[in-house]
Amino acid sequence: RSTIFYIVPDFLACYPASSHYLKNTPTQLAFFERNIVDSHYYTRTRASTMSTTEAQDPVKSETNKVESVIRSRKERPTGSTHFGDADWDEEQVDEIGDATWGEVAKACCVHDAKEWGKIFVGACGALFFLYFFLFALELLGNSAKVLGGCRAGGLLSDETNPVAGLVIGELATALIQSSSTTTSIIVSLVGADAVSVNSGIYLVMGANIGTSVTNTIVSMGQMADGAQLERAFAGATVHDLFNLLSVAILFPLEIISHYLYHLTKAMLPDNVKDGEAWSGPIKKIVSPLSDKIIKSNKDVIKDIATGKVESCDAYYPVLCLDGIEDYKHCASKCDKDAGEEVGVDCGRVGLITCDKTTGCPAFFQNGANLHDDSISGGVCLVLSLFLLIVCLMGLVNVLQRGLAGMSTRIIYKATNVNGLIGIVIGAAITILVQSSSITTSVLTPFVGLGVIQL
Repeated sequence: RSTIFYIVPDFLACYPASSHYLKNTPTQLAFFERNIVDSHYYTRTRASTMSTTEAQDPVKSETNKVESVIRSRKERPTGSTHFGDADWDEEQVDEIGDATWGEVAKACCVHDAKEWGKIFVGACGALFFLYFFLFALELLGNSAKVLGGCRAGGLLSDETNPVAGLVIGELATALIQSSSTTTSIIVSLVGADAVSVNSGIYLVMGANIGTSVTNTIVSMGQMADGAQLERAFAGATVHDLFNLLSVAILFPLEIISHYLYHLTKAMLPDNVKDGEAWSGPIKKIVSPLSDKIIKSNKDVIKDIATGKVESCDAYYPVLCLDGIEDYKHCASKCDKDAGEEVGVDCGRVGLITCDKTTGCPAFFQNGANLHDDSISGGVCLVLSLFLLIVCLMGLVNVLQRGLAGMSTRIIYKATNVNGLIGIVIGAAITILVQSSSITTSVLTPFVGLGVIQL
């Protein structure tokens, strides 16, 4: 009986009559024990198996029991929400308290040896999934260029009206999954007088709309959690809306006044020289591995767009000199001024090409035709989407485990920056990695988790 009174004092306080039953009716006491005390089995077990240390320090023991079962800010004395709480999604932004930088520094840097070991393992896991996430994005882009390169080149080759140019730029970028490639092709077309500067402006506007498809695909990887999917999709849509609203404002102004044409013409220097191509550090890290799987031949898209060739059939069948599959025997270009001929002095490659450093990729095949390369591109596209989802799930899981139990006050203090500073940081990262798709695709999972506020 003393155990019963110790465990359920609140119950007895609410129902005083129960004390009468406990004192006078043994049968009702047994009924009470079965139906009420057994419902608090966890508490009874903890009380009956209390260690000597816990018995000596009941306050500490009670605190540990409370903390072990708290999963809601409503049960926490401070009222703060911790990452992983059941009511995590219910907290509004204006309800989040402001933490100090001292609390952030303590949460970040003050740990024992065991915790540092867990942090190291978690960081290695996050970097592992992040690398292959970026690798999957690169593989997705190469696969899309192989599958849609011929169609994209044909679309860009047409001189059209402004609205059609906008739509063509959008479709071409969606087909090859790279606004950088589309823009570079448009620049080549304008430089070769195949497309006028005015038409090129509309094509570039369309390319900036088409590039927002990639991060929307990434947001779909968080479908397992409805709240995460909602936040991730909202974060991905920010990129879409920014580009759409920019075009909605600038497009009619350009049609009316041609101010972008005159502005770019005024910025043009007197002498223009050929410059070296620059690739960002992310491409240098990821490309060597992706080029071993499949490497797209961007020259095919440019040649079709500029009218150098009529169709992709001009590049098939693939031909390697002496049957040797390497860059020198397959992908080296013929010097027509020196009278070199394809099949005698140099090889011929189609939509899949070889690299000077890594050689020919796994899906490259001597003697392949257009259909063979299209199948290879389709297989790599499916593989990249599967890898993208797996790496996204792994990255989200590692981040959730690493942030579990951390107060939202500390998380938002560390990630909340001024709007202007955020714009500068986003622009700097995009310039560094040379891809807005990579920047937004990496940020999308963080928005989905709630680490970065929308």
